[in-house]
Amino acid sequence: MKRFEKRLKLACAVPATLLAMPVFGQSSVTLYGNVDTGFGYQSSQTSLGSTSGGHSAVKMINGVWAGSRFGLKGAEDLGGHTKAIFQLEEGFNSATGAQSTSGLAFNRQAFVGVTNPTYGSLTAGRQYASYYQFLSPYSPATWLTGFYGAHPGDLDGLDTIYRANSAIEYMSPSLYGFKVSGSYSFGGVAGSVNRGSTWSTAVQYQNGPIGLAIGFSRINNSTLGGGTFGADSTTSNAGGQAGVSAVTNGYRTAQAQQRFAVGAGYQIGGGFDITATYSNVQYIPGIGSSFTDTAIFNTGGIVLHWKAKAWDFAAGYSYTRATKANGITSSAQYQQFNLSEYYALSKRTGLYALQAYQRANGKTLGNNGGSQVINATATIGDGFQTTPSSSRSMFAAGVGIVHRF
Repeated sequence: MKRFEKRLKLACAVPATLLAMPVFGQSSVTLYGNVDTGFGYQSSQTSLGSTSGGHSAVKMINGVWAGSRFGLKGAEDLGGHTKAIFQLEEGFNSATGAQSTSGLAFNRQAFVGVTNPTYGSLTAGRQYASYYQFLSPYSPATWLTGFYGAHPGDLDGLDTIYRANSAIEYMSPSLYGFKVSGSYSFGGVAGSVNRGSTWSTAVQYQNGPIGLAIGFSRINNSTLGGGTFGADSTTSNAGGQAGVSAVTNGYRTAQAQQRFAVGAGYQIGGGFDITATYSNVQYIPGIGSSFTDTAIFNTGGIVLHWKAKAWDFAAGYSYTRATKANGITSSAQYQQFNLSEYYALSKRTGLYALQAYQRANGKTLGNNGGSQVINATATIGDGFQTTPSSSRSMFAAGVGIVHRF
């Protein structure tokens, strides 16, 4: 009888002990990625800052439709509908196996934070600024890719090449279709809170088939007067001036890059949707800059997309014009035309083809800035930043396969 009583007390004590133990929320970690490889043709190729060369090129390309990458992301329930979240994402070259950004183990994203459906999310680390987060759904890169379809040289930062180090970002929940976001990237420069910093803010509205976003971003240099080209370093871009191309090469010594953009989209029906963007980009000179007047670029673009079962088709056009400044009386102009075709072999695997043509006119500053005025040359999207055309015209095309896991 005494033995039975002891067993009964023990059986009752075990559940009580378990109830007294702390309850840990559920957590999840997901491994994901893309492998994207193809072949591309370019009608005229030279090196950035040079007007010689001009031979056509055929080469293996990678990460065109969906940047080759692998990553880990996860969440843990902290209670009260609050979750801890993180994401680590590494880009790589599927043609060579190299890192897409040398020396950065998680070059695409590396952040941690908390999120709550009532109060929004707060994250810290290397991540996309608010400007890109809210404008990206209306970006030409969505269906035309950034490689071929971004506005010339990705001047307005609507593709993924602009990421901010040491950034803290807040994103609100949706309220009556509206969301707001703000981000700030610490420069970490002693004696200055401005140098090397990046800050951004954006508003997005989504209601059924209609979407709209407005964003602003400013990137400040961290080493004014230093570096090979003077003020060419920004902390937020891992020590290098962001977005250098044939469009902006003469302004790479800018004290700051400033962007304002508006994007909108509408789902027409029947598988059709249309997106449009306008941007105003300013390269602002300062101490150590090799040019004196603010260089301003205005860009307008439109993309028509049609989904038909396993197929996706898109066509786009953009026009970029610089203002007259720095001794240039015939300002640079860029017109770009794009086509894309995608066929889904399955949910995870697809084949794609892309074609693009660009025509440049007017004048711009050369590699050294200052009074070196040269003819504007073509540079399609952001896949040819270091290998633009040696002339005013450029045609490029590519085919490839992408697999997602």
